[in-house]
Amino acid sequence: LKKSGLEYKKHLNVEEEIAKLLTKDKVIARFNGRMEYGPRALGNRSILYPAKDKTVNDWLNKNLKRSEFMPFAPVTLEEHKDKYYLKYKGGEHTAKFMTITFNCSDKMKKESPAVVHVDNTARPQLINEKINKSYYNILGEYYKLTKIPTIVNTSFNMHEEPIVCSPDDAIRSFKEGHLDILAIGNFIVKNEKDSISSD
Repeated sequence: LKKSGLEYKKHLNVEEEIAKLLTKDKVIARFNGRMEYGPRALGNRSILYPAKDKTVNDWLNKNLKRSEFMPFAPVTLEEHKDKYYLKYKGGEHTAKFMTITFNCSDKMKKESPAVVHVDNTARPQLINEKINKSYYNILGEYYKLTKIPTIVNTSFNMHEEPIVCSPDDAIRSFKEGHLDILAIGNFIVKNEKDSISSD
């Protein structure tokens, strides 16, 4: 961060700060801890934003140079799955890795339309404290503030590039994607110039 010349601030409780920024409709690029292995970004190399507004999908696809047919997936607190996903029995483990779709309840369609596909399904990541405590805490703090246990989680990368690996990758993609916030470890970087929303 020093090398990049970006202004940053360290937070003792960065998860709470990220949740507060999400309630202000900020698009947050999150880089934290070890890189995950597999087909999905599961919180440590993710772009996060509220799932209540579908219009931001178009903005994000444009800035990340992604195709309009690429849908966004939700991360949901596991303890609330009964209210939001239908007929998930038997798929709970797979859903921890965002690799299976479920039908959505009317409550899900109303509260989090940005992650519901045209056929009323979603491909969730069900998160609990044991899997990723920091990521779980972000969503827990967001739920305290909004009573919504779901946000959007999409991979932190530009289109046709691999998911960011190093801090340098994260900073470059953050700048190129014109995202609102970079949360890197316990540090928060705000992009005041290109922000899609204002406080």
